[in-house]
Amino acid sequence: MSARRVLVVRTGAMGDVLHALPAVAALRHRWPEAEIDWAVDPRWAPLLVDQAGRGPVVSRVHLAETKVWSRKPFSWTTARSVMDLRKALAAGRYGHVVDVQGTLRSAVIGRLAGGEDLVGFADPREGAARLLYTRTLERQGAHVVEQNAALLGGALGEHLEPMAAALPLWPSAEDWADRAFGDFSIRGRIALLAPTAGWGAKQWPAERFGALAAALAERGFEVLVNAATMQDEVGMAVVRASQGRARLVCCDVAQLGALTRRAAVVVGGDSGPVHLAAALGVPVVALFGPTDPERNGPWGMGPKRVLRDPVSVTTYKRSGEVEVGLGRIEVEAVLAAVEELLQA
Repeated sequence: MSARRVLVVRTGAMGDVLHALPAVAALRHRWPEAEIDWAVDPRWAPLLVDQAGRGPVVSRVHLAETKVWSRKPFSWTTARSVMDLRKALAAGRYGHVVDVQGTLRSAVIGRLAGGEDLVGFADPREGAARLLYTRTLERQGAHVVEQNAALLGGALGEHLEPMAAALPLWPSAEDWADRAFGDFSIRGRIALLAPTAGWGAKQWPAERFGALAAALAERGFEVLVNAATMQDEVGMAVVRASQGRARLVCCDVAQLGALTRRAAVVVGGDSGPVHLAAALGVPVVALFGPTDPERNGPWGMGPKRVLRDPVSVTTYKRSGEVEVGLGRIEVEAVLAAVEELLQA
């Protein structure tokens, strides 16, 4: 095993992968010849590698099919998937494995690699994960990006300052975006709305997204609403509330990246598309409620505005109701933030 062969475990979700990437970019800068691989759910692999499996930061990815495992935990499909992953990880002969996710599942994935050094946070998201680590490190830094850099650097005996990371290009996704939205992107007038989030408390009301969409359309924007499927209830509610001035767009992660690159501005809550926009340097207006933007806010070099009402209280409890402070953010304030960004 080589000390310059490193495995990072962060299977998902989109925003979490993007918040781990600046640490790995810093390591790549420090160790340019190292083998730095990543265990990730297939849904998020396009954030790390292109269609040929090559990435600007990571050497390669190992696909941990966590959605399949959860859906069919006792099936032969799951057993075969786990065995294939174990074989691929063991072949990597990693000198260091770093679990930045902190769940029991991610720690088990780290163990599947068979390395002697498995490092994680001293206070992982799931306490049982700590039992599988060979070493633990205390969290350092306010933002999760800083915490991830401190963990990875501490595991490898390096001081790492988070770095903006290049994201891979998918030619098929770029072609799709050019065909579907090229005319609008040339004019620089695409406004991309991301109305959904991990749980309801983080979602600004769909009616207000719709009103915002109508106001942006009046200002000459082509307003697109990101959705997981064309039957997405929140997305459809936004389109209805916009009086037909917004259009629902369903796309995969690679296509979302291509579309985001063409956007003039992205508006959403604490969600993957907002963090993707920040990582790509696209102007972003982020609407925060129960989660703390000092810890979880959009991270990147591009222009951004974060709106959070003073009454919001930080909690990561997965409530389904819109958080009180988030519900106090008015359409006019968001529209003003968009206009301020684009005039800067």
